[in-house]
Amino acid sequence: MSLLSPVTLAVIAKEPVPGRVKTRLTPPCTPQHAAMIAEAALRDTFAAVMAAPALRRICVLDGSPGAWLPAGVDVMPQVGGGLDERLAAAFGAVDGPMFLIGMDTPQITASVLANAAETLASPGGFDAVLGMTHDGGYWGIGLRHGHDPDLIRGVPMSRDDTGAQQLDRLLAKGLTVDLRLPVLTDVDHFAEARTVAREAPGTYFAAAVSVAAASLEAAA
Repeated sequence: MSLLSPVTLAVIAKEPVPGRVKTRLTPPCTPQHAAMIAEAALRDTFAAVMAAPALRRICVLDGSPGAWLPAGVDVMPQVGGGLDERLAAAFGAVDGPMFLIGMDTPQITASVLANAAETLASPGGFDAVLGMTHDGGYWGIGLRHGHDPDLIRGVPMSRDDTGAQQLDRLLAKGLTVDLRLPVLTDVDHFAEARTVAREAPGTYFAAAVSVAAASLEAAA
């Protein structure tokens, strides 16, 4: 794909503040370790976003940007409401095709993002693209056009059928959906953090998980 891709890449994220982010990592992690792991995940996620071709790059943010946010990324404040409302609002604020991911899959690569964007940019291709997670959710969603908020609004989030329900919603609206993206492990609990760290050993995330694990072992 050309570096002048017509697709916007977006990350929905929360500022890595202890006690407010990745709270399901605690216990066994401390809030400080959870925030460190979250910041590392953000750094890896945005590294992939910056390396992938895009028309525009956006952080849909709850909180304030920090050193983890690269230059050249636009910040869009999250609206209130549930995750479905926040996702719908993000798509509604952007013209043209957009692919959006969360901050829970730091193993994501630029090539995977580029493939998702290419699907949305290809003439006559799919209307939507969905990247599923092993726990039944989804890690990424892309829409080619017609960012109707009802494509996402009302889909129950953080459940083991969220991915299936989101797919059903898109299909019910008459969209064609590409499901060829890899199924990924998203990080909610520390066991999943260890799994992802093993899958992506050269990342900021893996280093942060190693620090947290060493601290836990020393305290045991």
